[in-house]
Amino acid sequence: MAKTVGIVGLGRMGSAMAKNLIGAGFGVVGRDTDPARADALAAMGGQVADSPRAVAEAADCVMTSLPSIAAFEAVTTGAEGIAEAEKPGLVAFDTSTLPIPVKEAGRATLAETGKILLDTPLSGTGKQALTGDLVVYASGDTAAIAGLSDVFEGFSRAQYDLGEFGNGSRMKFVANLLVAIHNVAAGEAFALGLKAGLAPETIYEVISNSAATSRIFEVRGPQMVAGDYSDASASIDMQLKDMKVIGDFLAELGCAAPCFAASGQIYNAALAQGRVAEDTACVCGVLEGLAGVER
Repeated sequence: MAKTVGIVGLGRMGSAMAKNLIGAGFGVVGRDTDPARADALAAMGGQVADSPRAVAEAADCVMTSLPSIAAFEAVTTGAEGIAEAEKPGLVAFDTSTLPIPVKEAGRATLAETGKILLDTPLSGTGKQALTGDLVVYASGDTAAIAGLSDVFEGFSRAQYDLGEFGNGSRMKFVANLLVAIHNVAAGEAFALGLKAGLAPETIYEVISNSAATSRIFEVRGPQMVAGDYSDASASIDMQLKDMKVIGDFLAELGCAAPCFAASGQIYNAALAQGRVAEDTACVCGVLEGLAGVER
């Protein structure tokens, strides 16, 4: 019998994973503070619970997909949170990009109530989540990770057990550092090509088929070709939130990252231009402006 998966946080990522899990035959029970998101889950065949605790008590395992430290703390250890569920042995796994000490604190509190928390951030955008094109960076209890292999396969294309708790986030920071840089590099390349008189469609087709391509170039390139960044699979405000987490981690380790630091200025410029809710591909528009490109 297929597991019932609880999902707390039904934003772009959470709702996409819920859809794929339901399509794979899993039961899904979810919770979100936005009633419209809860209604969308019900429309796709999932159940809606009125608290994270209720999600945990109705599910065989619980996924959290949350936008902030405050949301994570409220969901895991707050009133009517997962920690309060009468469900010893429950395995929860957090897919959010958050500071490791925050996740460690949640893990410790859940352990006091006989529950296991795994650190399982994801690689992929909201659009990739819709097609199951995600990679799971799992870390923590090895047996618990193995026990969730079928769930991970229900919404992702690859899964890694990276060892001790926190290694999932460490790998996510490495991945997101590259994402931040590659995204700006793609925008810079488009700006150069457009300034030189090349058609954006041609830039995308040729570079995608060359040694110069990257997965981010291929994923974000179509928006750069169109010059339309309104359909955000990863917004500028969320990008800057994640970059702050990575920047703090770099500072803690005393690790230089000059390319990452330089890319941050372009994201800050996008924010200053009022592009807060646009897709991060909008850095192409910022760089076109700096280059004096007119479409």
